[in-house]
Amino acid sequence: MSKSRLNGFAVPVISVIFGLVLGAIVMLVSGYNPVEGYSAMLNGALGRSYNVGEVFRLASPLILTALGFSVAYTAGFFNIGLAGQALCGWLVSVSLAQSFPDMPRILLVTLCLVGGAVAGGLYAGIAGFLRAKFGTSEVIVTIMLNYTILYISNHMVRYVLTDNADATPIISENASLRVPFLQQLTGGSRLNAGIFIAIAAIIVIWILMKKTTAGFELRSVGINPFASQYAGMNANKNIVLAMVIAGALAGLGGVIEGLGTFQNIYVMAAVPEIGFDGMAVSLLGSGHPIGIFISAILFGILKVGGLSMPGAGIPKEVVEIVIASIIFFVGASYVISYLLGRFGKNAQKGEIK
Repeated sequence: MSKSRLNGFAVPVISVIFGLVLGAIVMLVSGYNPVEGYSAMLNGALGRSYNVGEVFRLASPLILTALGFSVAYTAGFFNIGLAGQALCGWLVSVSLAQSFPDMPRILLVTLCLVGGAVAGGLYAGIAGFLRAKFGTSEVIVTIMLNYTILYISNHMVRYVLTDNADATPIISENASLRVPFLQQLTGGSRLNAGIFIAIAAIIVIWILMKKTTAGFELRSVGINPFASQYAGMNANKNIVLAMVIAGALAGLGGVIEGLGTFQNIYVMAAVPEIGFDGMAVSLLGSGHPIGIFISAILFGILKVGGLSMPGAGIPKEVVEIVIASIIFFVGASYVISYLLGRFGKNAQKGEIK
């Protein structure tokens, strides 16, 4: 195994270990037993088939938002608007489901999936267009777009899709992503066809980025946009394309939440967590599709298992600190990578002496 690949595997693992250790220290200092806490977490995530189903259910949209972040990041953009793009896809898919409740299931589900993906892609394309044409910061623009879609969505739910209610009615069976055999297999969990969509997206994005000319151009623009332009590539086109693909994937994540998990849309106080969690999942998975799949499952275990930790007497706030610690070290993975590089050089010098 090459040194870069070894580092790519070691850094996320060390990040998770550091996060768990810091979480254990926080529990000890707070007067709680970390062994009991982590035992409760693992049992809560993997102890019953229902919980396992919930882990995969939670991982499904995270895989899609993480893939969206990865595509944009590879092309040189920090897409912090994944949450808003997911909400856009969620809103459009549920609106379509409510508008055509009696349409045949295969047509309605396809319409909602395509509509949600297109909506997310177009919404992200706004930031890509502004960056390509005017050089605006995609970070600032996407943050503002997150707020914009949040208030649009809440207005739509309260005054357009309902008569001053906080949530829309449950969608018809024809628009649902729930699959009976998955629910029976997992003890009645909310696991739905979104997991198949997420796995298909992993394969498609891997082929797109590694085996096609478009993927090569996106990677080239991310490495050096000026050299890519000099080589004859259209940098502006690739900027917009990267954001549209990223937004479409995030939009699909929102569709899974709307048609699979919640079966409706409701008034929200903030944009969906799957956007920001997807960024952490992508960074933990080093942007690789397989790494993203594994880290999304890990986040599912942390989130679902964390719900059981209060049963062991550990407050919810401590649970959040444990999860945040892992995310912190994921964000600091570059420091870990740097330290590993320094350690490797010192080891080589020692061998030469």
